[in-house]
Amino acid sequence: MKIVKKSIEINGKELSLEVGRFAEQASAAVLARLGDTMVLATVTASSKETTLDYFPLSVEYVERLYAGGRIKGSRWVKREGRPSDDAVLAGRIIDRSIRPLFPKTYKHDVQVIITVLSVDGENDPDVLGLVATSAAIAISPIPWNGPIAGVRVGYVKDNGNSTFLINPTLAEQAMSEFDFVVASTREKTVMLEGGFCETPEPVVFEAVQKAKEVNGKLIDLISSLVKDVGKPKVSVPAVDQADELKKKVALDYKKEMADAFAKKAEKEFGGEEVAALAKTIAEAYGTQYTVKSIEEALDGLFKKQVREQVLTQSKRFDGRKLDEIRPVAVDVGILPRTHGSAMFRRGQTQALTVATLGTPSLEQLIESPMGEESKRYIHHYSMPPYSVGETGRIGTPSRREIGHGALAERALLSVIPSEEEFPYTIRLVSEIMSSNGSTSMASTCGSTLALMDAGVPIKAPVAGISIGLMTDAKKYVLLTDIMGIEDFAGDMDFKVAGTKNGITAIQLDIKIDGLSDEVVEQTLKRALDARLTILDAMLSVIPEPRKTLSQYAPKVRVVKIPVEKIGEVIGPGGKVIRQIIAVTGATVDVEDDGSVMISGTQDAVEKAVAWVEGLTRDVQPDEEYEGEVKRILPFGAFVEILPGKEGMVHVSQMSTGYVASPNDVVALGQKVKVRVMEIDDQKRVNLSMLFGEDAQKASPREPRFNRGPRRPFDRRRRY
Repeated sequence: MKIVKKSIEINGKELSLEVGRFAEQASAAVLARLGDTMVLATVTASSKETTLDYFPLSVEYVERLYAGGRIKGSRWVKREGRPSDDAVLAGRIIDRSIRPLFPKTYKHDVQVIITVLSVDGENDPDVLGLVATSAAIAISPIPWNGPIAGVRVGYVKDNGNSTFLINPTLAEQAMSEFDFVVASTREKTVMLEGGFCETPEPVVFEAVQKAKEVNGKLIDLISSLVKDVGKPKVSVPAVDQADELKKKVALDYKKEMADAFAKKAEKEFGGEEVAALAKTIAEAYGTQYTVKSIEEALDGLFKKQVREQVLTQSKRFDGRKLDEIRPVAVDVGILPRTHGSAMFRRGQTQALTVATLGTPSLEQLIESPMGEESKRYIHHYSMPPYSVGETGRIGTPSRREIGHGALAERALLSVIPSEEEFPYTIRLVSEIMSSNGSTSMASTCGSTLALMDAGVPIKAPVAGISIGLMTDAKKYVLLTDIMGIEDFAGDMDFKVAGTKNGITAIQLDIKIDGLSDEVVEQTLKRALDARLTILDAMLSVIPEPRKTLSQYAPKVRVVKIPVEKIGEVIGPGGKVIRQIIAVTGATVDVEDDGSVMISGTQDAVEKAVAWVEGLTRDVQPDEEYEGEVKRILPFGAFVEILPGKEGMVHVSQMSTGYVASPNDVVALGQKVKVRVMEIDDQKRVNLSMLFGEDAQKASPREPRFNRGPRRPFDRRRRY
């Protein structure tokens, strides 16, 4: 195969696209490289049309550990298993970017596979995969209204100066205030996905503008590649058969449709009348059309009616104003034995979110080609079939559930207290009880409430809202708090979460060829107004995090000890730390920086903390303690003055008079008051039971270990 390569410099780094090296039997394949990060994007279309009523596009993002020179850590399984959550999210970003630009009349299976071949630890492969995918589809014969391009945008403020970073390295991302992926055509935005640190709306909008400038250059690069190696596009029908059926039904059954649609609107979830009408029409048309195809036609006509009412009359499906939020209901502390719980309801959308606190050792470990990392804040989302009044599969989470959980997680990430402030692993689970529009934003609101109910000192409460769009050739209308039918009939689902100070997360899905800058800017403003209204409703129920944790939550304390004292806490072969755990019942974890994580019940934690502090505390001469006699020997007694730290009282320091045996003065387990006399060269603590004038009268102290005269060395003696 002839290899064709195109390249461009982005932010001082070369990004190249290469065709002809791999996968010659795919419809198209592009090898993309940025630094030493390389991905292969392939696109393949089936030869036959499907009979499905939707466009059968699948996007698979495949991570290989060899890309980072790694072998799976499991001892028994070395092959990569199911995709990681990060891989699923990367695939969703690419899917959501390219899907709106396929013609609705194209009905062939299309599969996109992005394989991560090499990672350099600096440049992320996900946005590189997005660019490679766009290039692969653009040069393929598959019809598509592209190309598009995508970049990651960062934002750094330093000494009053601010800088936008395009495709920042991992080190630069660590300093950035947000992680924002923007996909666009030359003029319009097609996909947004990002997490922010309470970033003001104008800054987010400016980031979109900066990204579009760079995307334009990448689109030029892809267009150059298309010019050299692009294949002629397959022609598709201008009108879908389903559109023809809609016109026929609308003409023949205009009055019957109006009656059925009116009843459907009254019930909101009702559809019996529409189903009955479809059956009647199918009987009238004979075998020409199936009941299913007629139901789909009626559904399409109903959505068209919803759109026309909004665009021509500014009338919404449920009678609300365009910027009106459905009634909000909030409740907290619902579940008595959980650490925190809350219910958030907005119209017919209802989410129950539960917060669970765990020890730091319960953090999630994640393995990827880029290396290993850990997470101490986790959000999981579950939407069972009953939430939409249906039956269905229950099992592993769907890609949608993973995506919605990640969005809600990202929305609160910037307000979660640091491990130093709050040394807990935090897991949130949102159970969707009822779904009718934007359950991910309901989960975000529920997460804030559950965390506050659990007593987690979040930096600020977060709320979220979804803004919809309906547009035609003449005008566009924004809809605040879209419900399910407005989502299905509309052109946009623009989710924005944040605090009163700024945005914390964004996710944009569209069904049209893109959004103008005006629509993006107006949507951010509309979302801010709605967010502030929802925050007021939430804070009227629970204005701040609870001051104390649930009695059922584990207690966690962090004790900082000098690094050189770590060995004293662990002990030879781990003897000391095992003893602490066995005696107190607490969990004790020692970090390399001297942080000792202690967790368990309140009583166990207090005992373990006292023990660790006792082991690492430097005892000073003349300090006085009340300790317990632990051992008695012929020449004295050992007294525990601090947990895990003992000193010896010689018989000469037990009384001003002669003491023949320590047993005459003390007994095992007895509490005695002692004074530190000295710490000798071997750091042994010598104690006395004499104070004041009595200490002056005591007889001179004998050597601690009086073994008698040393015996001459005898080579024949066996030791």
